[in-house]
Amino acid sequence: MVDVAAAAGVSAETLRKIETGRAPTPAFFTIAALAHALDLSLDDLATACAQDTDADAGAGGQAMSA
Repeated sequence: MVDVAAAAGVSAETLRKIETGRAPTPAFFTIAALAHALDLSLDDLATACAQDTDADAGAGGQAMSA
């Protein structure tokens, strides 16, 4: 964890807060830096987040419609 935080230019405590939900809305540039440090494209990250959101909507609630 410390290596990833350092590679992304954020503190280990910031990364801990993101992982535990104590920083529920981290800045875009923080997420972009973490993705780069983990060798993830932002497209892949967005796809994974969308899949998680879809799974959460189907697990116990109804998806919101526009």
